[in-house]
Amino acid sequence: MTIRISRDPIYRRRRFSAETIELCVRWYITYRLSYRDLAAMMAERAIAVSHTTVMRWVLRYVPEYEHRWARFARPPGSSWRMNETAVPVRGGRHYLYRAVDKGGKSVASLLCNDRNMESAQAFFRSAVAQVGVPWPDKINLDGNKATHRGLRLLTKEDCRWRAVEIRARRYLNNVVEQDHRAIKQRCASMRGLKSFRSAAITLAGIELAHRIRKGQHSLPITRQGHRSSLKEMWDSALGQVNEQVLYDNGCFPLMHQISRATRGGAEEVLMPLIRPVRFPRKVSFGRNLYLLVTPKGGRFWRFCYRHGGKRKTLALGIYPDVPMARARSRHQAARQLLAAGVDPSLKRHELRRDGKLAD
Repeated sequence: MTIRISRDPIYRRRRFSAETIELCVRWYITYRLSYRDLAAMMAERAIAVSHTTVMRWVLRYVPEYEHRWARFARPPGSSWRMNETAVPVRGGRHYLYRAVDKGGKSVASLLCNDRNMESAQAFFRSAVAQVGVPWPDKINLDGNKATHRGLRLLTKEDCRWRAVEIRARRYLNNVVEQDHRAIKQRCASMRGLKSFRSAAITLAGIELAHRIRKGQHSLPITRQGHRSSLKEMWDSALGQVNEQVLYDNGCFPLMHQISRATRGGAEEVLMPLIRPVRFPRKVSFGRNLYLLVTPKGGRFWRFCYRHGGKRKTLALGIYPDVPMARARSRHQAARQLLAAGVDPSLKRHELRRDGKLAD
């Protein structure tokens, strides 16, 4: 009789072992290695893996690893040094906004398209929205006028920004300028980031490895006589996780493919815990039904299907206005129309034109 192997849910239906996936992702975001270097190193271990497979592992599992490491993060200080650095993405110049406290601990980072007021405001909103990050008492900025103006306008959104002392002393920003080196040196060995989404995920992974290197996490590891190795720290943080603990801490793995065993009432309880993300993310619920989570907090039901040789997407509503049960019923109705040879999108258009579309 075949015995089922106990495995972390995020690695189900994966051809390669969890140890191989974690090793490749950890080495890529920590050291100056390319995808092809990792493929050659795995070949020496008799593991035949393509460099594009390693790239997909990085894009898929870095957000999950961020959530799991966040459980052990130590809170940074309330005196911030904030600055941005240029990052090339697909031949263009993008800007990575970063902030550290006066002790050099990383506070937050955000990749933006431009260096303007809206980008600065988006960074500050995302920084204070993180779990465990205290509200700043002092923020030291560079001479960029757009950043200063954006921070002043934030006082109209939240009165707590009025109590923040804003300074513009160049020598105080040496801490964050020196801290940029770890990110810039890692990006220098790459051949360029090809899309904004892959750049945001890759830079987030590099930031995670940089925080681990600086000792910004308190792991439940007890060693006598010498310091824990990097592998032991990763094994402790990414070990088999109790899913209920993750949900209670608000660290729901957005990229986790929900299995059949968790469908039904349990999913409805977990839905409110899906938090906004740094970039758009799809949470799959099977049979091409997924929930699109946007950086601004929107959650939209979508059904992806193919009709007449074309790939189309059908909007099924906005959560929580449309709960999971109603989204599943609409999804089932759309599948029945497809089975009958009818395009669900055209059918909806006809119903709206005739005024027969019900909510």
